[in-house]
Amino acid sequence: MSPSPVAIVADGRFYVGPDLCKQLAARGFDLVVGDADEALTNEIAGLGRRLVSVPGGSDLAGSGASALVEAAQREYGRIDSAVAFSGDIVTGRFTKSTVDDLRRVLVGCVEAPYNFLRAVVPVMTEAAQGQVLIITSASAARPTPGAPLYSAARAGATMLVKNVADEVARTGVQVNAVGTNFMDFPAFLKSSGATDPEVRAKIEAQVPMRRLGTMTEFASFCMAFLDGSSRFTTGQFVAYAGGWA
Repeated sequence: MSPSPVAIVADGRFYVGPDLCKQLAARGFDLVVGDADEALTNEIAGLGRRLVSVPGGSDLAGSGASALVEAAQREYGRIDSAVAFSGDIVTGRFTKSTVDDLRRVLVGCVEAPYNFLRAVVPVMTEAAQGQVLIITSASAARPTPGAPLYSAARAGATMLVKNVADEVARTGVQVNAVGTNFMDFPAFLKSSGATDPEVRAKIEAQVPMRRLGTMTEFASFCMAFLDGSSRFTTGQFVAYAGGWA
């Protein structure tokens, strides 16, 4: 068994995954990461921690979650923390949508976090400790014009987190959700048109803080739900969206 705490980060390729890995490693965690590249693995090694990359681990709609848990148990014999994000940003008006659009958004936004929770939570409840964070979307907290199916699916994932947290709270396992919007990363910039500076300025004007959020500051915010420093919060959803929700 690893003498250090162990964290699963479901996706080390993009979005906040690399920043989460770095901040967890800086706090003394060894890592199991879905599809981490050699550069990230070497960077974590430079921090004095070990990273085990799991090919296909980021495919939470498939068998990725089980592969991540199996790797953690095989390599370290424990799981202390686990964090996942998933889901395509699906836009468009409800009256123009199809049931295929709905099914697509449910796979990424509901089935994927379900699979992750289903794989991780039983291991943690058996150990009577652990922290799980599911990253959803701030659109789960309010109607979102132009993305009604996405908003509804994200709300479903958030309520799933709350129900799982309530079910396992007595075991000491924490399960929480954080939902983002207006984040500065390629998928959001592309889907919103914010790669155009004029469009970006209009989008930033919708944010009470008048800017987009960064991956580094978001990863820092997530640490309270993952690094073991705060163990008396569970079943919560927090919007991380510059005051928009």
